Amino acid sequence: MQHYDGGSYDVIVVGAGHAGCEAGLASARMGAKTLMITINLDMVAFMPCNPSVGGPAKGIVVREIDALGGEMGRNIDKTHIQMRMLNTGKGPAVRALRAQADKFSYQHELKKTIENQENLTLLQGMVEELIVEDDKCKGIITNTGARYQAKSVVITTGTFLRGKIIIGDLQYSSGPNNQQPSIKLSEHLQALGFDLVRFKTGTPPRVNSHSIDYSKTEIQPGDDVPRAFSYETTSFITDQIPCWLTYTSPETHQIIDDNLHRSPMYSGMIKGTGPRYCPSIEDKVVRFNDKPRHQIFLEPEGRNTQEVYVQGLSTSLPEDIQRKMLTSIPGLENVQMMRAGYAIEYDSIVPTQLWPTLETKKVESLYTAGQINGTSGYEEAAGQGLMAGINAAAKALGKDEVILDRSEAYIGVLIDDLVTKGTNEPYRLLTSRAEYRLLLRHDNADLRLTEIGYKIGLIPEERYQRFILKKATVEQEKERLKNLILKPSADLQQLIKDAGGSELKDGIRAADLLKRPEMSYEQIRHIIQSDTEISDVIAEQVEIQIKYEGYIEKSLQQVERMKKMDNKKIPEDIDYDAISSLANEARQKLKEVRPLSVGQASRVSGVNPADISILLIYLEQGKIARVSNQ
Repeated sequence: MQHYDGGSYDVIVVGAGHAGCEAGLASARMGAKTLMITINLDMVAFMPCNPSVGGPAKGIVVREIDALGGEMGRNIDKTHIQMRMLNTGKGPAVRALRAQADKFSYQHELKKTIENQENLTLLQGMVEELIVEDDKCKGIITNTGARYQAKSVVITTGTFLRGKIIIGDLQYSSGPNNQQPSIKLSEHLQALGFDLVRFKTGTPPRVNSHSIDYSKTEIQPGDDVPRAFSYETTSFITDQIPCWLTYTSPETHQIIDDNLHRSPMYSGMIKGTGPRYCPSIEDKVVRFNDKPRHQIFLEPEGRNTQEVYVQGLSTSLPEDIQRKMLTSIPGLENVQMMRAGYAIEYDSIVPTQLWPTLETKKVESLYTAGQINGTSGYEEAAGQGLMAGINAAAKALGKDEVILDRSEAYIGVLIDDLVTKGTNEPYRLLTSRAEYRLLLRHDNADLRLTEIGYKIGLIPEERYQRFILKKATVEQEKERLKNLILKPSADLQQLIKDAGGSELKDGIRAADLLKRPEMSYEQIRHIIQSDTEISDVIAEQVEIQIKYEGYIEKSLQQVERMKKMDNKKIPEDIDYDAISSLANEARQKLKEVRPLSVGQASRVSGVNPADISILLIYLEQGKIARVSNQ
């Protein structure tokens, strides 16, 4: 095929899902001339799976994206149909916001944002090859023969790489939602020497809302309190639409048991590894056969459609069995199925082939982000896309790269897990994966990351000044409460008694009173009146920081210990074969991952503390040798 010159850019982003959108916007906003190319412009920011954003850990990621200057939080705030704060009865480390999206408004609004973004060109096209010279990526080639030059390229192809849809014994080559798959780019990556793995994910059927008997289900309304992911949101959606809860029945489980032989998961037709934390209904029934029922959430797909997403019923069983399953569920006895559920298999690259910047080790200036890196979920994809876009633009513009620490962000935990440990199944972010989760809360994402977003040019001056004022007000109020002595007045004693606490024998510092588990800032607000107006947001931050001060301090001490390890850099050209005392497994894993620091090396699977001690001694001896040679 004859090639022609399509133009030259600083950064090219391949794909326009949730990773691609963040990558393209971040790159353009940093001043890089950016091209975003995708197979189908109608699929920009599409939600092929459940129409929601946020949830445990994931909701905190969305807040982090916003604090860094990304778009997902702003976009869902403008387009949701419902928003709820989860885990409000638990500690602040696990609280998280979750929004039900209007999937069509979400994608249309984000496409509009991209189209109006300066420095960003949106183009429909199929990328089949990368231009690689001297192990450096210099652009892309499309199926029409167009060659686009670039200083950096970010691949965010989601589940499109050699995608295959499977329903029962039916299988065909396809991307999600019957879109055209990307075949040749996958083959090209293999030809370049990248290790690829086959993963699988799935979706449930969609049904017609008019055919649901909601009287047999339980309503799940949004919160009455206005909620938002973005720190910029000031206008809130109040006309929320509820979701509904029902359950599978013994009959549902019997239908599945009777037809397991027709399930591609159990017949061997599906070869890819599926996500452990988002199993299909047939997998749940088999693995948890002692449970009489499983939750099913009926989630509207938008304001202007009757399609309802049957959350909890992901399946690749044949279409006729799906219909039987649906009608066995209370409230769905007469339901009309509008789309069948399906499984999709796709190629991912082994993520230990990436540096912590998400640049590939094999090909310089080539970055990957999202499901191609082995993750699942829109939020995980968006977080990676943002960081890949930042680093691709930084590389192209000669700026400093950005790597988030595990103690700074869930995004840091996510990327470090991927590039250091890899994953043998679609990776999902969980609060339990973060050892510093008390530091990585929903409420303090701005305090952790706004400074970074501002330095790289993604947070505007006006927003940054508001952040500085908030930070100062929190510190001032904390200091005031630590110095304010409250006398045991009758009013205060009664307040403490009503809250179930023990009465005061003497005066008490306001901060110490607030540390009591039964007391909240709101309860004592009228007693500790301030000259400065203390908003609910400031009050929440003050209360959490004072109440959990001891735990937070312990976490910060752990962070400092790990930072010392992370500051011990490992030379890129280190010869692990020369360290004879290392265990064979450790040597093999260290050669594969090529960690940048002793801290990262300590997190590599298969490397134990004894190996780290040997490595530290070797590095120390190396320093002594270099000094004596001078």
